[in-house]
Amino acid sequence: MSPADSSLTLNDRHPAGDGPLAASDSGTVAGASAGTLARSAGQTLTEQLAAQFAERIRQRLLAPGARLPSVRDCASRHGVSPHTVVAAYDQLLAQGLVEARRQRGFFVREQRAAQAVRATLQPDAPRVAPVDATALIRGMFHGQSDKPAPGLGTLPADWLDLPLLSSALRRVLAQGDPMIALQYGHPAGDRRLRDALAIKLASFGVRAVPEQIITSTGATHALDLISRTLLSPGDAVLVDEPAWAVEYARLSQLGMRLLPVPRGVDGPDLGVMATLIREHRPRMYVTVPVLHNPTGNSISLAHAHQVLKLAEAHDFWVVEDDTYSHLAPAHLPRMSALDGLQRTLYVSGFSKILTPSWRVGYMAVPPQVVERLVDTKLLSTLTTPAVLEQAVALCLEQGSLRRHAERVTLRLDAARHRTVQLAQAHGCRFVTPPNGLFGWLDTGVDTEALAQVMLDQGWLLAPGHLFQATRKPGTLMRINFATSQDPVFWQALSAARR
Repeated sequence: MSPADSSLTLNDRHPAGDGPLAASDSGTVAGASAGTLARSAGQTLTEQLAAQFAERIRQRLLAPGARLPSVRDCASRHGVSPHTVVAAYDQLLAQGLVEARRQRGFFVREQRAAQAVRATLQPDAPRVAPVDATALIRGMFHGQSDKPAPGLGTLPADWLDLPLLSSALRRVLAQGDPMIALQYGHPAGDRRLRDALAIKLASFGVRAVPEQIITSTGATHALDLISRTLLSPGDAVLVDEPAWAVEYARLSQLGMRLLPVPRGVDGPDLGVMATLIREHRPRMYVTVPVLHNPTGNSISLAHAHQVLKLAEAHDFWVVEDDTYSHLAPAHLPRMSALDGLQRTLYVSGFSKILTPSWRVGYMAVPPQVVERLVDTKLLSTLTTPAVLEQAVALCLEQGSLRRHAERVTLRLDAARHRTVQLAQAHGCRFVTPPNGLFGWLDTGVDTEALAQVMLDQGWLLAPGHLFQATRKPGTLMRINFATSQDPVFWQALSAARR
């Protein structure tokens, strides 16, 4: 749809666009940020609509390059006249927030100041880090709606065990070393937790002594420490596609060259991987082998073996992100178990199963890189919080974490069954077999546009382009089985798709 949609141009402003409510405009309309446009508000409908879009753009909920709804669609969606929408878009243009592309429509604009700063700081950067990675995260943090968020990346709060957390903290503070809360922890992490982790890792075949384990502020921090320690700007890194865009953005900001490898049911496409290795000589492969985000797939034993053979033959590291280990069967293959932590580095954490606010992660690594990684940790965070680490250790030692994970897994199985039935009943198709926390769903329509429509109604989605190394429009999206069980959501999705 062009800026001249509905035979309107930016110069064809009807007085209704800038003045009081026009006769064709309704009194209350869903706004651009799940708010409302109101007849009695102190601003005109044009000002309200422009302000709501502007707020979403400034919060990066609409990322640079995102297309705004066409004039006709926006007017229909919000129950206002096309003239009002044109006038609102005109205000966004005047503020430098959007740009009009002839015969294509209106698009969110990258801010010139930010571009100038990037050009000054990184004039020779090999590629610009994607900004889409923050859009979904900001949506989760802003809490714009009290509705369940189908695009959420974590378990719902009411699935977590607050008494378990409270009890663990109280016992650590009451019965442990009184100095633990008053001084820095050990640089490598609390010894009690590292002892407990060595036992946990052995339960699914990863053999590591406590001296090979380093704690971190969540799994993402562990991945960052590994990248900063073992890579240099300009290095090539193999990554799964699709995958969580935070990893794409993080590596790109460090100056790495991303080599996307298509992810299939059994793991990475080995033919594509072999070709990329020959042509680019990567230094690392970063992957989520078990309960992959967003597809839910787990790597097969044969694929894991072949990946490790390629890593040995071509001398690159394999970073195994096992973030969803607490929701996965222990028998699923871990590459770190097959490799014995020779050229693999194992990463995991507890925020997905205990609570997102307990940022406790860890890595098990080859002995020769331990001190280098600890040095990087010291430079980035000094140490990690010993109180929380001992609380997690207590949950592991007493089996309370295991029992909690078993309860969550049973509940997730039931939620997945229910969600799959709802999705299929409303005309959606799963691209991969439903497993774990996430489903990879084909909606049949452009999910970037769909996400905007649903956000207007208070539903946070995770459109497929967030999981691509380079932005591509498409019909796929990720759903969280735990937060997608509401039939009202699927009814709203069906209406939006139509």
